[in-house]
Amino acid sequence: MEIIWYGGACVRLRGKEGTVVADAFPSVVGPTGRGLTADLVTYSHPDPAPPAAARPNAHRPPDAVPTSLQPAFRLDGPGEYEIHDVLVTGVRTARDEAKGTERGLNTAFVVQLDGLHAIHLGDLGHALTEEQLREIGTVDLACVPIGGHLSAAKAAEVVSQLEVNLVVPLLVAENEADGQSALAKFLHEMGVKDLTPQPRLTVTVSSVPQEMTVALLESRVRV
Repeated sequence: MEIIWYGGACVRLRGKEGTVVADAFPSVVGPTGRGLTADLVTYSHPDPAPPAAARPNAHRPPDAVPTSLQPAFRLDGPGEYEIHDVLVTGVRTARDEAKGTERGLNTAFVVQLDGLHAIHLGDLGHALTEEQLREIGTVDLACVPIGGHLSAAKAAEVVSQLEVNLVVPLLVAENEADGQSALAKFLHEMGVKDLTPQPRLTVTVSSVPQEMTVALLESRVRV
């Protein structure tokens, strides 16, 4: 599986069975797509006002798949799916600690590619419940939002809950300074330092770390 981060919460997961793009936003795909294509696109939540013009890393609403990603199949809610030989499980979560009453609901997506299970947590805003953990099951890799509605301590708690050995932080803060500050706090919580960002991450069943490892990725798009 190859993982590329496009900024914000947008990542591309590519395997032999297909390509999945999570939480694409307008400045990534643009009118022509900048070469970003997928068999399947997932949206963890609709992103309300302010509009994308004001927030370049705002998600498109689920009813508006970017033209360049069509005719990719769109998923924006919980359930179990098999699309183009890609197995996906959407697990209902929330963007706050009040069951979505403050900021709305969220869907975390577990994607199975090349024998690996990767979870994209979207805009998760709370620690996971036992029921959610059962729905998620065992995962090898977690894409974790940093600088959003999860504090650094809570993000580290979610990683511990998932018992995952490979973690990819996604900086979702409104500006770079806030994102870097949140990332530093998260890495401190994880007991990690001196990491060098890499342009892409390639992982196989045999290369998954035996101990918890954080992999920093370079953003393909500056937002």
